[in-house]
Amino acid sequence: MLTGQRTVTLNVAFLQEIKEENRELRQLLAECAEAVSKPIGGPRETKRLVDQLVQLRDQLAMHFALEEAYGYFEDAIEVAPQLSVRAMQLRDEHRQLFLQLSGVVDDAEQLLYHEHRNGRRYDIATEFLQFHAQFQDHEARENALIQRMLNEELGCGD
Repeated sequence: MLTGQRTVTLNVAFLQEIKEENRELRQLLAECAEAVSKPIGGPRETKRLVDQLVQLRDQLAMHFALEEAYGYFEDAIEVAPQLSVRAMQLRDEHRQLFLQLSGVVDDAEQLLYHEHRNGRRYDIATEFLQFHAQFQDHEARENALIQRMLNEELGCGD
């Protein structure tokens, strides 16, 4: 009985272009990080925060959809096994990161509609900053993998 092993590889050119061109995502991340670090104001400021977080969530969904549609490929013909495993792990992190940010949005909406407990603003800030750090780490590891693939394609690898 033959069993197939799932592999994933990168389309380095597309993935690199997606990362370089996503200035809006980086801007939204910075704006949200600044917004969650400020003390809570009234409903207007809370609504603005929710709107920013929703916009970031939507932009993140687009970012991941583009990466998955054009930057990652399943069952490539020629795959470096060690890189395929790393690529698969990184691609699979997209769902968890998206769900993590969606949880922050849900919590912010509860804050807006007064469905929260005391200290909720602090929790939202903490949750967002954890997401932000994990997302930055994820992006850095994707960039490192892109560099590794480029080096191997050019014959400059270790």
